This record gives sequence, structure tokens and C-alpha cells, in this order.
Amino acid sequence: MTTLKSLIADEKLIHSKMKKVISHVQRESKDWIQNTILIDGYEVPFKYKRKKLYKSLKGARVDIAYYPSSELLAGIEFEMMKVVKIAIS
Repeated sequence: MTTLKSLIADEKLIHSKMKKVISHVQRESKDWIQNTILIDGYEVPFKYKRKKLYKSLKGARVDIAYYPSSELLAGIEFEMMKVVKIAIS
């Protein structure tokens, strides 16, 4: 498992400010709420988990820290971004 310290050391952690959210979906996944957002200008989804539902971020500007990752679904690998921190700008 990748740690936050190793991501920072390897310079893989990316910080972006004032990015516009064009889509925000929240789904229940066991004890967590899986959040997926799409950012204007990016073709890759950004994913993160929360313990409870959160207000929709659609149309909001956010500051976000994330790193590139991939997810295997039905034998196909999909590129995605794992969110470490997200805050409304």
C-alpha cells in the first residue's frame, strides 16, 4: 500500500486549486459513501470515500490534492485519480 509520505517523496501527489466540479455522484459501498467527481478539463474521474452523505459539489470550485491510480473492473484497467484532500475554494 502506498503511503502519503512516499507519494510526497516521489512527487506523485498533485495539488490543484480552484478547479470546477462538473459532476458529483455519491454511492453507498458497505459502511462508506463512495464519491466520484469529474473536474472540468479532465477526462479521468476523481474518487474518494466519506462516512456519510455530503452536499453536492456540482458547479463548485474546489482545492484538491490527489494522485494517479488505476482500478480493475471486469478485467479492464481504468485510470482514475485518488483524492487525498478536497475542500471548497
